[in-house]
Amino acid sequence: MALIGTVHYEVREGVALLTIDNPPVNPLSSGVRFYLSRHMETALADDAVEAVVITGKGRAFIAGADIREFGTAQNPDEQPKRRATEYIEESEKPVIAALNGTCFGGGFEVALYCHYRVAAPGAPVGLPEIKIGLLPGDGGTQRVPRLIGVERAMQAILTGDPFDTDEALEVGLIDAIIEGDLVTGAMAFARARVAEGGPYPLARHKRDKIDADRKNPDVLKAGEAYLARRMRGQFNGQMAFDSIKGAIEIDDFDEATRAEHANFLRCVAHPQRAAMIHVFFSERQAARIPDVPRDTPTKRIGSAATVGGGLMGGGIAMSFADSGIPVKVLEVNQEALDKGLAVIEHNYGRMVRSGRISESERDARLGLIEGVLDYDAIADADLVIEAVYENLDLKKEVFAKLDATMKEGAVLASNTSGLDLDQMAAMTGRPGDVVGAHFFSPANIMQMLEVVRGVETSRETLATAMALGKAIGKIPVMALNAPGFIGNHMLGGYTRQAGEIILHGALPEQVDKVIYDFGFNMGPFAMADLVGLDLRWRARKMSGVEDKPLSAIVPDKLCELGRLGQKTNAGYYTYPEGSRQGQPDPVVAQVIAETRDELGFEREELDDGEILKRCLYPLINIGAQLLDDGIALRASDIDIVYVYGYGFPKYRGGPMYYADQVGLDNVYRDILAYHQAYGDAWRPAPLLQRLAEEGSSFAAWDAAKARR
Repeated sequence: MALIGTVHYEVREGVALLTIDNPPVNPLSSGVRFYLSRHMETALADDAVEAVVITGKGRAFIAGADIREFGTAQNPDEQPKRRATEYIEESEKPVIAALNGTCFGGGFEVALYCHYRVAAPGAPVGLPEIKIGLLPGDGGTQRVPRLIGVERAMQAILTGDPFDTDEALEVGLIDAIIEGDLVTGAMAFARARVAEGGPYPLARHKRDKIDADRKNPDVLKAGEAYLARRMRGQFNGQMAFDSIKGAIEIDDFDEATRAEHANFLRCVAHPQRAAMIHVFFSERQAARIPDVPRDTPTKRIGSAATVGGGLMGGGIAMSFADSGIPVKVLEVNQEALDKGLAVIEHNYGRMVRSGRISESERDARLGLIEGVLDYDAIADADLVIEAVYENLDLKKEVFAKLDATMKEGAVLASNTSGLDLDQMAAMTGRPGDVVGAHFFSPANIMQMLEVVRGVETSRETLATAMALGKAIGKIPVMALNAPGFIGNHMLGGYTRQAGEIILHGALPEQVDKVIYDFGFNMGPFAMADLVGLDLRWRARKMSGVEDKPLSAIVPDKLCELGRLGQKTNAGYYTYPEGSRQGQPDPVVAQVIAETRDELGFEREELDDGEILKRCLYPLINIGAQLLDDGIALRASDIDIVYVYGYGFPKYRGGPMYYADQVGLDNVYRDILAYHQAYGDAWRPAPLLQRLAEEGSSFAAWDAAKARR
């Protein structure tokens, strides 16, 4: 394959300038590696060159490795004689990385080889490889601990979160911030280092922080806790931790980097890496809507409002304030408003106490949130999000008021999790301005945002909602208007089957353990206890409907016994006072057994594999139906909704990706058998049947649709 990308070379007054040019973000591709090596060799061999400055063209230094080249064969003739980084570390001339913009992953590792790093304001640095199933494999887990200490290095590498320029300078990852022209400043910096004389410092030789960390028996505890809490089951997390640990335990730097690289190769070969790269690309693909071109004009959202200041409205308001957008919170009375604002203030206080934000940041964000009691007070907002109780009649009333109040061109959004958006839009004289914005709870933390397109939602409004989601740190995915949209429509099948499995022989704790071991944070019964069993129980009683689904019989009986979930210290589990850790209870087992007998069900012996299939396969089957109906654009969009909205383990790629790995023929065969055994709820989706019989996959279906 042809070399991708290049590096320009020039000499200015004794300083060689190497400029990486591989638009748009200068990934570390074959051509960049080749020419960077060649030009380093040239610069070091030229006696007229006293120093080297490496920088990037455009908006990035090097934004990371080019993952498009992963797994592709490289032409031996296009490989450099030696790696550029070998030349850098052996150089007796100072080599300065001048970070003009984004410097991530393999790009930051290149910079870490250099003697010095200087940066333009606003140039972030970081090692985000953990997010795509990998770890820093070119010395990052060894050099960063030597520069900033093991604890900070673990936090940076295990989260993958970047440092902004000021933070990077403060902790010691860069040596200077250069105002004005970066190249001019970097060359002046280089000449000053030449004037001082060598030898010039390398990260590999720094010892003070590593030596101190070796004497601290608790230095790894924070990383161990993070692994257990946030990265359970994630292979590359353990490999990254082991590599950082090697910085302390392996005295020889080269031996430690060889161990790191071996761990990196294990990650490359692991199936989780492919799943996480699938999620990486799917996030970006989700932003593309075929009939909404990228140049579709969007409305400027300089101010926002929420109708409702409860759990969802308050969290949505925080999302806007966190992004610097002033927001008004409308409530029905002063008592409700005071309560909502107090919760917001409490949440920000917790963030300060945990060190996530400073007191000044808290004060600035609170200053952007204003509570109001009258619709006229929000009339000038560029966007308003209705976040009242999930009742269609109530929401329709709100939209009628918004239509009468809001300025022309304002975006009118609903945070409904599954009600009919078109009925809300019909209450207005401007249905083109109406869009769904389904935030997930807690709204200020969860990244998922379902953007719901109504029948008359304009392209401009849709493009605005998608762009706004990204601007406030969410991952927006479009769905058409249908009951439950994508996520909750699928979730109904998952929870229904979990509720029926216990009638067929499993116990809640067995089902929850299977789902937890698969990678979810909690199983369906622990989640039901957390949310409260009484919500649906009360709704069913209010509706007066006598014919309830099978999956509702047991939880309704538990509610009649006063077991409403964690709020009463008893639901499917019993909770010791003050504990959120549920314990299995014989009372629940007895209720289940009695219900099974009443219904005349035979008790089955269900192994873990069977339980997993009967919980997950409804997601796949309903997802296939949503694709056939056009409610979801792509199978990969469904994966993003479930990874970021419902806790499907990222390292498994999402339900549709997981189905491809199992094989659609295998999934279809099992669903067909369940249909024959358990009835119409298991009827195979036509698309699933078609793809299975063709020997195809959801990925192939996505690719074929993209070509049309």
